[in-house]
Amino acid sequence: MSSVGQVIRCKAAVAWEAGKPLVIEEVEVAPPQKDEVRLKILYTSLCHSDVYFWEAKGQNPLFPRILGHEAGGIVESVGEGVTDLQPGDHVLPVFTGECGDCPHCKSEESNMCDLLRVNADRGHMIHDGKTRFSIKGQPIYHFLGTSTFSEYTVVHAGQVAKINPAAPLDKICVLSCGISTGFGATVNVAKPKKGQSVAIFGLGAVGLAAAEGARLSGASRIIGIDLNPSRFEEAKKFGVTEFVNPKDYDKPIQQVIAEMTNGGVDRSVECAGSIQAMISAFECVHDGWGVAVLVGIPSKDDAFKTSPVNFLTERTLKGAFFGNYKPRTDIPKVVDQYMNKELDLERLEKFLTHSVPFSEINKAFEYMLSGQGLRCMIYMEH
Repeated sequence: MSSVGQVIRCKAAVAWEAGKPLVIEEVEVAPPQKDEVRLKILYTSLCHSDVYFWEAKGQNPLFPRILGHEAGGIVESVGEGVTDLQPGDHVLPVFTGECGDCPHCKSEESNMCDLLRVNADRGHMIHDGKTRFSIKGQPIYHFLGTSTFSEYTVVHAGQVAKINPAAPLDKICVLSCGISTGFGATVNVAKPKKGQSVAIFGLGAVGLAAAEGARLSGASRIIGIDLNPSRFEEAKKFGVTEFVNPKDYDKPIQQVIAEMTNGGVDRSVECAGSIQAMISAFECVHDGWGVAVLVGIPSKDDAFKTSPVNFLTERTLKGAFFGNYKPRTDIPKVVDQYMNKELDLERLEKFLTHSVPFSEINKAFEYMLSGQGLRCMIYMEH
């Protein structure tokens, strides 16, 4: 029997309160409304942002909620007005969107869609201000417009990238957030030239994707900075050539890097989310031409403090959002690059260090909180 237009009952991992284990519940998922699609999620993975908002540190807590935003699945049904997606399409839901009509979407330089840009405080759909999830009549809030920790979810069509159906969703799904965020920050924003030096602050999945971007750009030195020395060996697989642990020095790490590189690195990419790492990433680039790119999410009360002289001596500070990729336009192209072997799919697989069934999703949180591995793949048990 067709589920189109009907409420679907399925399993979802619900966060009932901050920092408490997710609970597998039977939820009701309403049909998609105008400009929405309902997706059958096949694979999802845990990103640090999920943990950040699950812990509810530094932002407005919103519970009960279904987290998750890095995933791959298939379109189950489409709502009114959706013409570029249809049931059966293979897709990646994305935490930010591309409406196609606003000034940002029409700009070649921006991916900050006015309608669908990331909003962590919004727990409902923008069409009618209501949720599509409920348990016995109680609304369950959405997360980043995706909520992929559910067997079925409803997403605005502008947050869905239609991809090559031959692409392996269990590998490609990590492109819907972290890997594109780091890789794009390097190749699209920092833009290191062949032979230049690059410093990467934070060697989690996003930082290693940034390092991979530096490697493919032909960087001669890729310096990895992290407080966890166990990450250094793994980072070698992604092109990192040297490692610096700030704990090993009694002076600012930007000073250490400047001394290592005869005045500073050519490019730096900050992927740690620490305000001190952000300041260090900027102050460690070379005067005259150095470019620093900030990627990590700071705490809401953080303030960036540096001397204006650092700007006057021609250092450049930039921010990167989702690697400057437009979700619907660019992500399908990145997937095609992997399928055409222009990018190395085997290297993409190196990010996937753990795998658990959906029923054991809390193990993924344990892996991330203990610093084990990079990405944990969670496979649905439909």
